[in-house]
Amino acid sequence: MAAAVTYSAVSQHQELSEKAQMYKGAKSTSLDTSSLLYAFKSGKVHGHFRYFFMSSQNASGLTDYYANAVGGGLRYETGKFHSFQMAVSGFYVFNIGSSDFSKSDPETGMYNRYESSLFDIKDPENKKDIDRLEELYLKYNHSNSSVILGRQLINTPFVNLQDGRMRPTGVEGLWFDVNEIKNTKIEGGWLYNISPRATVKWFNAGESIGIYPTGVNPDGTKSGYTENVESKGIAMLGVSTSVHKKLKLQIWEMFTENVFNSFLLQADFNKTLNNHSSWNAGLQVIRQDALNDGGNINQSLTYFPKGHKSFTFGAKLGYTEKDFNVSLNYNRITAAGRYLVPREWGRDPFFTFMPRERNEGFGNVHALMAKVGYTPLGKKIRSSFSAGYFDMPDVQDFRLNKYGLPTYIQLNTDVRYQFTGFLKGMETQLLVVGKINKGNIYNNNKYVFNKVNMMSYNFVVNYYF
Repeated sequence: MAAAVTYSAVSQHQELSEKAQMYKGAKSTSLDTSSLLYAFKSGKVHGHFRYFFMSSQNASGLTDYYANAVGGGLRYETGKFHSFQMAVSGFYVFNIGSSDFSKSDPETGMYNRYESSLFDIKDPENKKDIDRLEELYLKYNHSNSSVILGRQLINTPFVNLQDGRMRPTGVEGLWFDVNEIKNTKIEGGWLYNISPRATVKWFNAGESIGIYPTGVNPDGTKSGYTENVESKGIAMLGVSTSVHKKLKLQIWEMFTENVFNSFLLQADFNKTLNNHSSWNAGLQVIRQDALNDGGNINQSLTYFPKGHKSFTFGAKLGYTEKDFNVSLNYNRITAAGRYLVPREWGRDPFFTFMPRERNEGFGNVHALMAKVGYTPLGKKIRSSFSAGYFDMPDVQDFRLNKYGLPTYIQLNTDVRYQFTGFLKGMETQLLVVGKINKGNIYNNNKYVFNKVNMMSYNFVVNYYF
């Protein structure tokens, strides 16, 4: 039987002589575990503080940039009340010393690409009023499964956090996660609003496409789909299942209403050799097709051209030995067409993905990437080095090269440290990226600025509690 409870009266009206209190809560001599109040009282609060320094060093004669960002946030989730829970979270960001992102590079006329996205790319002059209500949802739990309605954070191959700046991409809609079948996970739902990384506002599905730079149309004219794509939302379904203890399969379908459809199939294989070593391998294929007019009947204003399609496939092979791991990864986007998923929604799902660059928006791509990782000292330090060669279509082949990115080599060094003891909860990361041009730029630095022949330095401090 639930415990009896008596509450003292708490009036919203306060006398002028009283101390200001708006979050007193009800006082009780004992707590009814079946009450809504108990669900709120037994909730959990988590916090996150983050500092981010980023600097881009471009080729000689082009503009360099730097940025310092600091921010923090709180997340609260109630306990369960008849299987229901509520959650709310928010985050704020301050610009504490950065380049002027409102000014373009004098030679190319182009604007900053990386550092400005630590803040609000819709308002590059804003330095202090940068905040977002990130989560606000109602969740229903059943056994090991759940259904969430509202603003939330998800990670899928096509829509994901892409957290490489201050805050990730958020979504709003209905999302379910079913885990009632042994060795199988089913998830998906309907998303109708998105708040892309580096923004503070929420946009409907169509409006969210084109907030980031849009590149060119297949005929070479400037893309005009910003604020011109019509879509009611995104339907997604994913199934992950372990068909064998060594083999896992993933199937994902993303239906973007009135714009395009994407289908992904991935197989991951793992073979344990002994207690310290194992082999792993993977295969991935993605097929995309336009829906209707691709978002707008006027093809100069559409996102996914009518009749457009793309096909990509990839493979990986890796080996792990104690604290050491190595992998070789390959991806091919065929010449059938550009692989297109709005960059506002997430990063590429390819095995060859490397932070600070993407292959979205391109066709006829061969990508090869090798990665070595080392995790000594009881996993407090994690380090990796990766090198990739990306054979891109010619920068003037507009049908297959949306953003004018030439063939390039990319080198990444990533070192992370997780503190213990007095500083437990603190993590640091140092990411150094170099990109080297290997393609024809036709003596035009617009194909170089923020793209190749550059260095990117990133230092991040996170504190979680």
